[in-house]
Parts: sequence; C-alpha cells; structure tokens
Amino acid sequence: MSDFPDAAGAAPVRLLAISGSLRRNSHSTAVLRNIGTLVPQGVVLELMTLEQVPPYDGDQDGAAPPQGVVELKAAIAGADGLVICSPEYNYGMPGVLKNAIDWASRPAFASPLKGKPALIITASPGVLGGVRAQAQIREALAATLARPILRPHVAIPNVPSRFQDGQIVDQVTVETLKGALDDLLDEIRLVAR
Repeated sequence: MSDFPDAAGAAPVRLLAISGSLRRNSHSTAVLRNIGTLVPQGVVLELMTLEQVPPYDGDQDGAAPPQGVVELKAAIAGADGLVICSPEYNYGMPGVLKNAIDWASRPAFASPLKGKPALIITASPGVLGGVRAQAQIREALAATLARPILRPHVAIPNVPSRFQDGQIVDQVTVETLKGALDDLLDEIRLVAR
C-alpha cells in the first residue's frame, strides 16, 4: 500500500475504527487493531468501542446528550472516514452497533455521519463471514446519508483461524484488508475534491 499523498505540513488523514462487538476478546476489535498496522504513512487510525454509548432515548437526544454519545459524535465528526468491523448476530448486525448508528444519525440530515465515507467489514466464526449483517449495516448507514464505499464485501469467515497471538496470519485476509483500505482512501480523496 502506498503512502497517502501528503502536502507539506498537512494534517494526517484520520480514520475512526468502530467495533460492533463489546466482547473483551472480540475478533472484530482484533481485526481493527490489525488494520491499524496496515494504514499507510500519513494516515492515523483511532479505535473506538461502544461500551459508553447508552441505549438510544429520544428524550435524551437534545441539548445535553449522554457523555458517551457526545464522544461518539465528536470522534465521527473529526474523522475523514470510518472503518466498521462487526460480527453477525442472528443473521443481522449487533444491537450495540445499530444503537450507535441511531445516536450518531441525529440530527436527521445534518448528523456527523452525513457524507462520511465508510468501509464495512464483518468477521464471523461461520463460513459466510457475516455477510447478512454487512447488508444491514450498509443499509443503516445509507439511511444516515453516510457514504458506504462500493466494493466487494469484506467478510472474514472462520475468523479464529485467521489469527495467531492476536495477529492476522492469513495473507489473503491481510491483502484483502489492504485493498479495502485503498478503496476507502480513494473515496476520501474523492470527497475532499
């Protein structure tokens, strides 16, 4: 992967990585940590998990939202693009991820998600890699006016077999993730024009 073009003194490209799992040993979070080692020079990836985001409550969605929501929205607003990695639960996206998208989508049509390029990745112990969840995540993001990038699905099946000592050791998975990051950075360049 080549370095991201960098004008002298220009700020780095900021990617926000959001895990759709709360598990301490989450494969989705581990995938995002590994992606942090794959970003080119001039790109910074910040990892965010969603433990501090409470269930969506429209009565709290106003002048003084919960602190976890304030932090989520600020992180999204400060990012040039999103990298979301999620497991699949019961043929769909986890409730914690849908909840975060619901909070971040406010105010409608003017949220920090509007126009934000987003790479969607799913990872599952199953043989399909979470593709059904991926479709739901893509649809939910599109409803917020985010820009899920158009590319072949990045679904990592049999995800435990891809890791050794916390590192992705499967070279096909590594190359797939690098290609997906390139596509996200291309979309960010397009939006920045």
